[in-house]
Amino acid sequence: MSTQTTPARAGSTREGRTSARRALLSVAGATLTAVAAWALAGPASGVDLTVRAGDAVQRVGPGAAAAAGLAAGLAAWALLAVLERFTARPRLVFTVVAVAVLLLSLAGPLGQAVGVASTLRLIGVHLAVGAAVICGLAWRRRGRA
Repeated sequence: MSTQTTPARAGSTREGRTSARRALLSVAGATLTAVAAWALAGPASGVDLTVRAGDAVQRVGPGAAAAAGLAAGLAAWALLAVLERFTARPRLVFTVVAVAVLLLSLAGPLGQAVGVASTLRLIGVHLAVGAAVICGLAWRRRGRA
């Protein structure tokens, strides 16, 4: 008597691990993209990335950029996981929602950045992180059949 594993089970487990690994890499990529975009937009270009926080003006540092990239990536992954479970077209819905959230996130730099140079560069950082999140997660797997 021999025991055989059905191909569907073996494949789905492997696909699940590969999918999770890709999602983790996408979240890490979004975090690294945030820091790299911050470095290029701020220190490398000689512009202080500053925002208004109430009555104070604060510099946007690498820690804030990394935290924002990580939070965006994890939130997007959670959204995609829910959509994959409950919708027939999770990638399409995810992409539409993610683009809408990215556009809404631009209100931050537009309303709180100090100066035109800081505003434009922070918009660039938002767009870079959004592209990393959307491209990294939207095509990570097929979705449900």
